[in-house]
Amino acid sequence: MLDIKRIRENPEEIIRRLNTRGKDFSYLRELLVKDEERRRIIAEVEDLKRKRNEASKLIGELKRKNQDATEIMKEVADFGDQIAALDAQLKKIEDEIEYTLLITPNLPHESVPVGKDETENVEIRKSMEPTKFDFQPKDHYELGLKNDILDFERAAKITGSRFVVYKGLGARLERALIAFMMDVHSKNGYKEIIPPYIVNRESMTATGQLPKFEEDAFKLTVNDWFLNPTAEVPTINLYRNEIIDFEDLPLNFCSYTMAFRSEAGSAGRDTRGLIRTHQFNKVELIKFSAPETSYEELEKMLNESELILKLLKIPYRVVALCTGDLGASMAKTYDIEVWLPGQNTYREIGSISNAEDYQARRGNIRMRREKGAKPEYVHTLNGSGLAVGRTWVAIVENYQQADGSIRIPDALVPYMGVEYIGREK
Repeated sequence: MLDIKRIRENPEEIIRRLNTRGKDFSYLRELLVKDEERRRIIAEVEDLKRKRNEASKLIGELKRKNQDATEIMKEVADFGDQIAALDAQLKKIEDEIEYTLLITPNLPHESVPVGKDETENVEIRKSMEPTKFDFQPKDHYELGLKNDILDFERAAKITGSRFVVYKGLGARLERALIAFMMDVHSKNGYKEIIPPYIVNRESMTATGQLPKFEEDAFKLTVNDWFLNPTAEVPTINLYRNEIIDFEDLPLNFCSYTMAFRSEAGSAGRDTRGLIRTHQFNKVELIKFSAPETSYEELEKMLNESELILKLLKIPYRVVALCTGDLGASMAKTYDIEVWLPGQNTYREIGSISNAEDYQARRGNIRMRREKGAKPEYVHTLNGSGLAVGRTWVAIVENYQQADGSIRIPDALVPYMGVEYIGREK
């Protein structure tokens, strides 16, 4: 969440920058009115407590002198009633302030291009030209059915629409990609993590999924738990309510999870195939960084995510998200978009983001520069390393052959044990 002191010091500038996200954030002026009232009540409560303490001392003196303290005792009781009423009023105002801060998105970094939506994102660079074929390429859905490596009908029977059963070498390709990604990132200094697939409300709130995006989450019927929507959630929460030693920063984690999203707001979009399923595998990169180096770490993370596609030799491009397309918790985001011949376009395969101290404030994740120093909030970064299912799609579509078989990228052959899917040899 945003620091209310920052809003208090320069409200109009904060509102102006937030408004570049395409919505009206003038409600923050009302937030500051409530903040003033909150501070007034706190001062009044402190004054009443001071008077009550003075009166209590006087009662003690009167009793020691065997004098009547009835009136003073009535005053003390009255002070208590006033304090209780003000405390209830204060709790209500503080809850309202906290809720407002929880639903207010992060402040876009000054380097983020201003734009209304994804059409105004800015291309940063490309790697390789789009794959060319001397035949009409198929999409991954057709190739998956032809080679009997995807089964959507039986998945729908088992569960429902937008689920899939990976079969044979299709299942092996998914498994190979997870191991390949984890191996590459581990060699680059990331510690492997396999966290729980179920997270609690505090974890979802800390990373910004709640309260704003609860409709897109799968909620369990017990313990106020949720199915994990991305490895970012459990991995960021490893250090919730903890203080990290400055010398240990940056902390780098490579986290594998199965992720679950109801995609409530995307009905009708990409419902065929693997692009937008309710359950998918994901390898995520997470960093906890000192504030002064977090943007340097962001560029490193981007390069490390790109490395996966470079090793697989798949065409892609990097775009900087504009303010209107920026995720609510993020101050800056790069998207990596992979070329999909079956759609004849680039599609997102990963996002690399810096949340600055937005998530750290929500989750109370801090660092201490030296012994005895005041704790400071860290910066949190997360990036796809990559979305496994979409990487599967990119390989199948870019490496398809004229006979409908799929060549395995050289970097994956040791993990697969075969060079082709859909050929005898």
